[in-house]
Amino acid sequence: MFWPFKRAKAEPSTETRSSGSGYTTQIMAARADYITGVDGVAELTGTVQGAVSLWEGALSLSDVEGTDLLTPRDLALAARSLALRGEALFVIREDGLLPCSDWDLTTRLSRPIAYRVGIPDTGGGRTETVLAGEVLHLRIGADMGMPYVGQSPLRRARLTAGLLQTVETALSEIYANAPLGSSVIPFPEAPEQDMGDLARGFRGFRGKVLVRESVNVTAAGGPAPQTDMKANDVTPDLSRAMTRETLAAARASIERAYGVLPAWNNPATTGPAIRECQRELAQWTLMPIAKMIAQEATEKLGSPVRLDVMRPLQAFDAGGRARALSGIVQTLALAKEAGVNPETALKLVDWKEG
Repeated sequence: MFWPFKRAKAEPSTETRSSGSGYTTQIMAARADYITGVDGVAELTGTVQGAVSLWEGALSLSDVEGTDLLTPRDLALAARSLALRGEALFVIREDGLLPCSDWDLTTRLSRPIAYRVGIPDTGGGRTETVLAGEVLHLRIGADMGMPYVGQSPLRRARLTAGLLQTVETALSEIYANAPLGSSVIPFPEAPEQDMGDLARGFRGFRGKVLVRESVNVTAAGGPAPQTDMKANDVTPDLSRAMTRETLAAARASIERAYGVLPAWNNPATTGPAIRECQRELAQWTLMPIAKMIAQEATEKLGSPVRLDVMRPLQAFDAGGRARALSGIVQTLALAKEAGVNPETALKLVDWKEG
C-alpha cells in the first residue's frame, strides 16, 4: 500500500501530540497577546486617549540624566506605545533611537537574545535582525508565563473596556437613529393629504411631529371627545436604562487602570483635589515606569541613567515642602549649636538623599 495508507502492523503505532507548554503553544499564545494588545476595543474612546495624553506629556517632560538619546520625542512615543500596547522597542544607533513598529524575538531562559525588527519608512519599512544589547525593550504588565511580552492597562481591564465601547456605540446609534424630539399629536378626521401637509409643516431641525387621527370619534358625526387629544412624546427614556451611571462607572474604571483618579474629571473637583490626582498619577504610575526605562537604558547604554517625573510635573505640595525645608534648616542649626552631628541626626529620622 502506498501513502496515505499505512501498512497494518502487529503493534499499534504511537501517536505523538504537542503538549500544552510546547514551543508551538507558546508562539501562538505570544502572537495572540500581541494582536490583542495592539487592537483594543476601546482605544479610540475619549477616555483612553485622555489618559494616554497624560502619559505622553508627563514622560516627555521628565528630566533625563546620563544620556542624550532619550529625547522628549522618543519618550512621548514610548509612553503612547506603553499605554496602548504595553511595550515599546527602539533600536540603538549612534545618532539616536529608531522606533520599531513590529518585532519578533528569540529568548533563552526567559530573556530575549535576538530581535527581528521592522523599522518604518515613508517608502515602506525594512526588516533588520539585531541582538538584545542593541535595542531598548520597554514593557509593562508582563506576567510570569511570558515575562518578555508586555500588556497594556486597556487589555488588563478588558471587561471594562468592552463595556465602555459598547455603551458609547449604543449611545451613538441612539443619537443617530432614535426619534429624538419627535411627538405624536391627535387630529380629527381629515383627508390623508391634508394631514401629510400639516405634518410636514411641523417638522423641525431634529425631530418631526406625527399627526394621527383621533380614535374616539362618535358615530353620529358629532365632535371628537377630548380624552385622547393629548400629544405623546416618542423620545426614548434613556434614564431607565441607566446608561449614564454605566458610562460613568466604565470611564472611572478605565481611568483607574491608567493611574488617573476619577475625581480628575469630576466637574465639582477643586484645585487641591486636582493636585492630589496629579501626584497620584506621577508617583504611583509614571515614576515606576520611568525607573524601568532608566534601568533598561542603564543596562544597554553602559552608563547610569536617571529619569525623574516628579520635579518637572511639580507633583508635590510646594507649600508643605517649603515649610519642611524651613524646619529642617532650623533643626540643623540647633543641632550644630548643641554639638550634635547633623548626619547622625538625619539618620535618626531615616532621612536619605534621593
